[in-house]
Amino acid sequence: MKALVYNGTQGFALEERPIPQISSATDAIVRLAKTTICGTDLHILHGDIPSAKPGLILGHEGVGTVETVGSEVNTFKPGDRVIISCITSCSTCDYCRRSMPSHCTSGGPLLGHIIDGTHAEFVRIPYADFSLHKTPVGVDDSSLVMVSDTLPTALECGVIPGKVQPGSSVAIIGAGPIGLSTVIISQLYEPSMIIVINRDKNRLQIAKKLGATHIVEFGPDAARQVLDITGGRGADTVIEAAGVPATFELCQEIVAVGGTIANVGVHGSKADLHLEKLWHKNIVITSRLVDTVTCPKLIELLASGSLVVKPLATHTFKFGEIEQAYSSFASAAANKAIKMIIDFE
Repeated sequence: MKALVYNGTQGFALEERPIPQISSATDAIVRLAKTTICGTDLHILHGDIPSAKPGLILGHEGVGTVETVGSEVNTFKPGDRVIISCITSCSTCDYCRRSMPSHCTSGGPLLGHIIDGTHAEFVRIPYADFSLHKTPVGVDDSSLVMVSDTLPTALECGVIPGKVQPGSSVAIIGAGPIGLSTVIISQLYEPSMIIVINRDKNRLQIAKKLGATHIVEFGPDAARQVLDITGGRGADTVIEAAGVPATFELCQEIVAVGGTIANVGVHGSKADLHLEKLWHKNIVITSRLVDTVTCPKLIELLASGSLVVKPLATHTFKFGEIEQAYSSFASAAANKAIKMIIDFE
């Protein structure tokens, strides 16, 4: 099979690799139909994640068809169309029982990180019964592939811990795939306003089309603009979806008394916490990894038409063009790109 292989300082390349085989009774082999590229994949290429070793097949998101299953797989059979979770869950360890499979003692974020991932024609899925989801009828694969990671990250790390609720005000800093997904999902909870803050004017316009009530260009005046929009109160929920120190500082400037800062962004350097300004404001700050425990709910919302995410899929490439797709994604602002759909079929 063809696979996109991470080669350390030499970057990555499409290579021929053996088709993976069942190595545990709980495994399944899935033939990929769609995958996509995540910011984490770029972090690996930049050497930011040393636990990802050269020789690794990248990718942790995908939709496909079950090819073979191990003898202890009970939920899936060959021919089933499935969504691949970015988190592998054994279902029995202490963390999985506490609905935190991202910290599973024998699973977690394995695909495209510790074991070979979904940027290949076939992928081995450990603990298949708890790490795959059957696809619903009538939903396009380009939307379903976002259930692997993008949508549950927005819901579990941003919207739910951020306590978005009817009539509340929400500020989202960052308008990449996660930030824009948060715009879409927040609307299910009927806040009175959704303010999106970002540098890129094109993405701000996309945010507006997706349901943001207000847009603010990131810069020295951003905090004042948010305070003006909220009548001086600040936002009840502030969702950090950029992962840089300056945006975390902005969160602290615009959160309302009694509000919540939900950190979603991956921070590679320290960010200051200004307790001298916040200690008396009754705020909550949350951070977490995605656990993908909301995937069944998200699948139902997509199937019912209550959640529409197809506009996030801005570019489609054939699998043989995946290197070009990475290049386009790495220059997302210049290419007006949100999510890159990689098509194997």
